[in-house]
Amino acid sequence: MLQALDEAAVGQWYRAVVAVLSESSSQLDDLNVFPVPDGDTGTNLLLTAQAAVAALEREGPRTTESAWSVLARGAVLGARGNSGTILAQLLRGLADHLAGQAPADGPTFAAALQKAADTAYTAVADPEEGTFLTVARAGAEAAVASVDGGRTDLADVVRAAADGARVALDATPEQLAALRDAGVVDAGGAGLCLVLDALVSTVTGVEPARPPLAPRDHSTGHGHRHPADHRPHQPPAGPGSEVQYLLADTDESAVARLHERLAALGDSLVVVGVDTPTGREWNVHVHVTDVGAAIEAGIEAGRPYRISVTPLAPVLPPAPVPGSRAVVAVAPSDGLAQLFAGEGVRVVAVSPDGVTEEAILDEIIASAAHEVVVLPNDAELTPTANRAAARAREAGRDVGVVPTRSPVQGLAAIAVADPARRFGDDVIAMAEAAAATRWAEVTVAEQEALTSAGRCQQGDALGSAEGDVVVIGDDLGAVACELLDRLLSAGGEMATLVVGPDDDLGDRVCRHLSTAHPTIEVIRYGGGPSGVPLQVGVE
Repeated sequence: MLQALDEAAVGQWYRAVVAVLSESSSQLDDLNVFPVPDGDTGTNLLLTAQAAVAALEREGPRTTESAWSVLARGAVLGARGNSGTILAQLLRGLADHLAGQAPADGPTFAAALQKAADTAYTAVADPEEGTFLTVARAGAEAAVASVDGGRTDLADVVRAAADGARVALDATPEQLAALRDAGVVDAGGAGLCLVLDALVSTVTGVEPARPPLAPRDHSTGHGHRHPADHRPHQPPAGPGSEVQYLLADTDESAVARLHERLAALGDSLVVVGVDTPTGREWNVHVHVTDVGAAIEAGIEAGRPYRISVTPLAPVLPPAPVPGSRAVVAVAPSDGLAQLFAGEGVRVVAVSPDGVTEEAILDEIIASAAHEVVVLPNDAELTPTANRAAARAREAGRDVGVVPTRSPVQGLAAIAVADPARRFGDDVIAMAEAAAATRWAEVTVAEQEALTSAGRCQQGDALGSAEGDVVVIGDDLGAVACELLDRLLSAGGEMATLVVGPDDDLGDRVCRHLSTAHPTIEVIRYGGGPSGVPLQVGVE
């Protein structure tokens, strides 16, 4: 039982949030009827949480900055959709009061949660009751009431917050006609309840006993978002597209003017700011009919980037937006999915059955971008990606497939992507960066076999470079170090490591590189797939 939330516990909490939202995102999507029934609330909350954790995995090992601050920055810069942006604001509000302070005990956390909930209301131009905001405020008020009532232990406080949020969630249909008509609770509020339950599990070690979320009753005429011909429930009249972008190179007064202009153009306006190493940046979200005017307003206020435009009417596939660009990448693990999502990339997850052409095509179309780069990150998936790209071109998209053979090549390609370049030139630059990255991996032999390096036995460690086995041994660490030595014997300035579940292996490899190759810059990520203990890219 934790008495206070320290840096490690904060990271543990948000990893638990990613896990629970991964399990529940489709249910939350199905509940989504407000502000528009576009069926993406669960997905947006998950992508936002993944971006937060990706920032912690990426920056945490190399910084003395508080985990609260790193998570908040990752969430704000990676926030998706209305609910995701409000979740990011809530986390940023907590960071404003808890980062750099002593581990948060019960009273400290309750006070911070109350202030964060209050701040979340100010980030939304026209807050509605019966939504995420209502549930957040109720949870915060319950936490404060617990402290005022003498129940000040951290466990008591977080339980009170989670329980109070649940009570408010159950009441949301009474506050919003759209929820009442559809027979559902608010999807964003339901997602926040899962976030708070994950906190209870982190603090107490016990998962709260909750009834499952009641599924939406599709027999009432409110259809699911898939497929289109089974969706009689249409979105209400109003703004037709969701516009979201990050805004840099600006100031508070320019953001205030942007807020006023966007409020006049549409609704569901949320603007959240966060400090970054290069200055303050904002995540801007709004529903509008005039997409161009919303983007022009951002250009007048500063430098918008990672611009995304998603039509809100869910019946037809989104039409491409001229000049918009997206990157779609295949990710073989949750950790890699978080890494790519943290860079603003749309992710196709690898299911137990593999990756289908339809899955890649769906993500291309869902991006609403006219120009799309696809990173298969596996040589065997390149033909699948090419077929999906051909079909997307028939639908009016300009799609380029960069034949990345490993996720580390995909990361190298993303590092040089530049939306300011001509699309064709950008695809070439990304392909050149990927091709210049020599890739390798360490795996474990599943059975006896004859390889290019000789015969291996079941359980042997295998070091492969560019797809060919070059090292065989009985010690993962020794094989990994020898593999790196062979790669670096041909030269290189930077080594990118993607480490699987065995952190000790990553530590051992990093110590070896610092000793044997002290001039090499090393970038280390966690979250690699369980079946591949180590992936390496050398540039």
